[in-house]
Amino acid sequence: MGNAVHESLSSIDFLQRAVESTHGRSRKQSMKSDMVNDVKTASREEEDGEKEEVERKIEALQRIVPGCESRGVGELFEETAGYIMALQGQLKAMKELASFVEGLEKEKRKFGG
Repeated sequence: MGNAVHESLSSIDFLQRAVESTHGRSRKQSMKSDMVNDVKTASREEEDGEKEEVERKIEALQRIVPGCESRGVGELFEETAGYIMALQGQLKAMKELASFVEGLEKEKRKFGG
């Protein structure tokens, strides 16, 4: 009888270890699955954040470039390029004008005027 009890206890012990082992693997698999889901969620949140940042910058550009408040992104970029070129031309003209005026002032000082 003692032997039968011992065998039963061994069987119960074996089953308990098997269950614990299975739960351990399930827990590891669950943790891995949770980690993968966390990474996917973080990636989606990062993408959403990047999209929001791009949209915010496009809206700011639409406010800066004259006449572009209601234009699409393609037209907005074309108009922005043209606007930048126009600003560069204005800047060059202003530098030339400033240089010319500065030259006149030097000329006046040279002749005592």
